[in-house]
Amino acid sequence: MKLIVRMFAALKDRTGESLVTLEICEPGSVADLLEELFRRFPNLQPFKQNILVSVNQEYAGPSAKISLEDEIALFPPVSGG
Repeated sequence: MKLIVRMFAALKDRTGESLVTLEICEPGSVADLLEELFRRFPNLQPFKQNILVSVNQEYAGPSAKISLEDEIALFPPVSGG
């Protein structure tokens, strides 16, 4: 299935795109999505351990299932002060 993924902040800067299309097998999971993301964009490797994934505006872990209709967004780690 082809998924449209929104990229934010440093992830957007490193890919040069605010939206990317990734293709994964059905049924898919966040882990599958991230595997394809890092394969396609190896320059995102520094974010591999702490990238934040949102599915339908809620944070999702690696085992969360995703479907074609889901809204997916990726964020780099966030810090505040």
